[in-house]
Amino acid sequence: MNSFQRIFSWLMVGCMGLLACTAAAGGDTSAGGAALRVGSKRFTESYILAQVLAQKASLPGAPVPVVMQGLGNTAIVYEALRSGSIDLYPEYLGTISLEILKNPGVTSLADINRQLAPLGLGLAISLGFNDGYALAMREDEAARLKISKLSDLAAHPDLKLGLSNEFIGRADGWLGLAKAYGLLQKPTGIDHGLAYDALAARQIAVTDIYTTDAKIGQLGLRVLQDDRNYFPRYDAVVLYKLDVPQRFPAQWAALQTLAGSIDEAAMIAMNARAELNGVAFDVIARDHLSAAPRAVSVATTPPADASARGFWGKLFGADLLRLAGQHIALVLISVAIAALIGIPLSIVAFARRRLSGALLATAGLLQTVPSLAMLAALISLLGAIGTVPALIALTLYSLLPIMRNTVTGLAGVSPGLALAGQALGMTDGQRMRSILLPLALPVIIAGVRTATSIAIGTATIAAFIGAGGFGERIVTGLALNDGQLMLAGAVPAALLALLSEGVFALIERRLGSAKT
Repeated sequence: MNSFQRIFSWLMVGCMGLLACTAAAGGDTSAGGAALRVGSKRFTESYILAQVLAQKASLPGAPVPVVMQGLGNTAIVYEALRSGSIDLYPEYLGTISLEILKNPGVTSLADINRQLAPLGLGLAISLGFNDGYALAMREDEAARLKISKLSDLAAHPDLKLGLSNEFIGRADGWLGLAKAYGLLQKPTGIDHGLAYDALAARQIAVTDIYTTDAKIGQLGLRVLQDDRNYFPRYDAVVLYKLDVPQRFPAQWAALQTLAGSIDEAAMIAMNARAELNGVAFDVIARDHLSAAPRAVSVATTPPADASARGFWGKLFGADLLRLAGQHIALVLISVAIAALIGIPLSIVAFARRRLSGALLATAGLLQTVPSLAMLAALISLLGAIGTVPALIALTLYSLLPIMRNTVTGLAGVSPGLALAGQALGMTDGQRMRSILLPLALPVIIAGVRTATSIAIGTATIAAFIGAGGFGERIVTGLALNDGQLMLAGAVPAALLALLSEGVFALIERRLGSAKT
């Protein structure tokens, strides 16, 4: 067996083993049946509320609920619910009516539930607070320009607006707001977690906020009055699959007791503990449910549990091994599958220039698709979130370097050597296995090396759809505007890339020494 055949066999065995491990890890490991799956969007309040729901539903003798956090914007988490990837998640009345159901206005709970029923969904458990949209400015600039309400913005068309991308695209967001108030500004899209820093640094003048955001008071912002009553109420509720009460009767009964249990002051305080004091989401939820939450002020010193979660604490946190395993599995499986698909395809296409060109052009076109757009399309196509769409996306991104290097490596073999094999009576298949592929192997390995580096970086995006990996820290850090947490996700990913480079350098050195 030559070097190429050994490596190809290792790829096959390794890929099957990793797939089996991933399937086992992704399966239900809880005793007693399936676990309730709670989703969340990618902002602080949603993380906290998901933990509140999951901990309230954690009952003796029942499987521990699974929290799939930071699943991106409304479109992604809603698709996860419809597809059955999650069972319920915290949502807002205005969002359900206007954004999901596309109603012209917010209707009654009964009407909304009638519209949701054909989709297999329901709305229940009003948590007790309204978290509405609003626009805010720095107090000094608002005073200088004499802006106190949204209609005042019409007189300042040159103001720089930095709005979250979801707000810009929502049916109840910027387009409707601009029309209602006659606003001519051209907003720039910015992540909600970063907007406050941009506002404080005077890089933008106005941003969209949630009315329960903790940083409104900390930064002394002026919330502009909605003087034409454009924004509806966004009462916090639970959006769920209609079969949840039947599948989880005891846990559903426990969740019912959360109705009216959180007022706006409590929600602001919980958000403040996460964003200003660095307290973990699960700790905040546990303290709230204990009926004796610790008092918090936006001016208080971070508590002991937050200081312990400084950069080194976050870097070497309890989730490090879990995230590393998920990230490595995503990379290895996707690159192995890409190699198992791409190398044989390139071998078949090698002697057919038109086919080779078409395959490389298709792989190149896939590389140009933005990763989030690719993931969104796969979620819609597969009707699922998590590992499977992430693996497919990473595999597609890995194909181009592997296929291009395979074709290049085969084309670089001296024609004389191929002719020598023919003179010895070798068939085309024998020449490919015994001459062309072994000689092209270093170039093919270089393609796999490039694909691995690409996959390590791109795998961080998989956290947006609940596939885990180091991107989970980056996504959460973005939501909290926590640079240390983002760095705690980026550094291990960078170290993993360096480690992969070292491994491939060693393989290429071994191949070189084997030739001599």
